[in-house]
Amino acid sequence: MVRDAYYYSVPLLAAAVVVGWLTSPVWALPALVFAAFFLWFFRDPERVIPVAAGAIVSPADGKVTDVSSITANGTRQARISIFLSVFDVHVNRSPASGVIRDVRYQPGSFLNAMGARCAELNEQNIVTVEGDGQTVIFKQIAGLLARRIVFNKKIGDRVQRGERVGMIKFGSRVDVILDASSSLQVKLGDRVKGGSSILAFSSSQAELAGAGARAREGVT
Repeated sequence: MVRDAYYYSVPLLAAAVVVGWLTSPVWALPALVFAAFFLWFFRDPERVIPVAAGAIVSPADGKVTDVSSITANGTRQARISIFLSVFDVHVNRSPASGVIRDVRYQPGSFLNAMGARCAELNEQNIVTVEGDGQTVIFKQIAGLLARRIVFNKKIGDRVQRGERVGMIKFGSRVDVILDASSSLQVKLGDRVKGGSSILAFSSSQAELAGAGARAREGVT
């Protein structure tokens, strides 16, 4: 469980005790319900991290709402967008192993995280991870309800695939931007889990797999 759960739930539990003691236990129920919600919302379950070479995993739990091709820094890249509702685990994990080359916070609006414009206009944290012959960018994007993005790493830190790196409080969105030649493993509407669902395989790994398949075909 993320420690933020206690920041929200303990005051509510204390308020419930005071209200119930001064009035009636019935009036303490709303505070107890909210305290239970926050304890549940800030859950942080363990995940089985894939060990397959070149795997790029989901940074968050949620629903894939966009799989598209975009132009970033003058090159064509693939983008996978994942929407996190208030019912999803909001702990974020690194999509790949490597070194954090850039962390850039961008203040902005709090548009609906399901909308296309939020990827550019909303408050967000943009992280670049480089390693294993690949560069992966992921964005922690605030939504309508989210007002705080947490990122616990800094430039130069080494991270492992699936390692916890932060969270976005309440409804939000995460975008993953990778090489256009990567072999995508998800489609629109898929449900993914942070750290355990494979979004794609890096382009270098896809090329190795293709070469292996061609070699086997040549032998047969």
